[in-house]
Amino acid sequence: MIRYPLKGIRKIFFFILWLIIFFIILGFLFVNLSPQFGANPSEEQMAEFGKLEHYSNGEFHNLIPTNMMMDMKQAAKMLPEFFKNDPSRIPDFEIPIIKIDSLDLIVDRIPPRLIWFGHSAFLLQINGKNILLDPMLGDVPAPHPWLGKKRFSKELPIEIEQLPEVDMILFSHDHYDHMDYESVQRLKIKTKAFYVPLGVGAHLESWGIEPDKIFEMDWWDEINVDDLKLAFAPSRHFSGRGLNNRFSTLWGSWIIQGESHNIYFSGDGGYGPHFKEIGEKYGPFDFAMMECGQYNERWKEIHMMPEETAQAGLDIQAKMIMPIHWAAFSLAMHSWTDPVERVLKKAEEINLPILIPKIGSYIELEGKNQVVEEWWIKP
Repeated sequence: MIRYPLKGIRKIFFFILWLIIFFIILGFLFVNLSPQFGANPSEEQMAEFGKLEHYSNGEFHNLIPTNMMMDMKQAAKMLPEFFKNDPSRIPDFEIPIIKIDSLDLIVDRIPPRLIWFGHSAFLLQINGKNILLDPMLGDVPAPHPWLGKKRFSKELPIEIEQLPEVDMILFSHDHYDHMDYESVQRLKIKTKAFYVPLGVGAHLESWGIEPDKIFEMDWWDEINVDDLKLAFAPSRHFSGRGLNNRFSTLWGSWIIQGESHNIYFSGDGGYGPHFKEIGEKYGPFDFAMMECGQYNERWKEIHMMPEETAQAGLDIQAKMIMPIHWAAFSLAMHSWTDPVERVLKKAEEINLPILIPKIGSYIELEGKNQVVEEWWIKP
């Protein structure tokens, strides 16, 4: 039997203790000094938020009760499954990416169209304007590359520096897979305006965006920008970038109305009666980008299941939907093709037109590109 002297045991104990203290201090400094975490709304802003029905005790709330909590037993059971090395969660082949020439993005006389960057990121060209939606164009949806998994594809359809001048960026909420610090840093010099949910402007200001370029909106707010109408509508989700600021900023969805097209962008969120309300108020929609990915039965109240995605498309009175929030990152336990397979089946069942374009391809809003090519199946 091996006997360790008491002095040696003490040394080991203090070494482990100081190691723990070191990492706690390191974590504290990272959270408080790293710009990726953004900033919280000011006390003055929070006082104004307090006048809203969906804000109390320093937090925004969903329109209907939404449970996002798991007890310790459920969480402990889920963790091994979440970190399991499941090869079905990422593509086992190079998914097709259509490369874009910057010269093709000149907006003069271009019919309204979209370009998908994967997940929930889009470039919308409409009414002579370039609009970016949730432009997370980085490699890892996390505050540090070590804290997340990389994008499926090795490259984007076009690099940020090759994009034309951006008239506006719309953010649905402040989570890392939608609002990326590095992307904002590279985009801010070519972007005229940012339209964001209440409180999200604090992040942008801390990242060097001039306050007069930031427009914060509450649910059901509307604004006219030249010949475009923007409306911000509810979703059933949450927010937060730090360890203690969940619900500190608002989340939601966007309606974009041009001269002859009505478009819906869902952002993130679970299924609920708000979709019918949006459809009644702003529908029908010519095209709707609907969240469909990173779901699980344990958190279905904040991320729709694919069957609910299709039903929500009917609720908002969409003439055609496109599933988004998939094909770029693995943030849940389902296979990477599960979203598209299930939503296709449900859409066919309820006779809802659906489009699933390759990343980088042009999505024409004049009724073209309606053939679904199964590009997600390994060739």
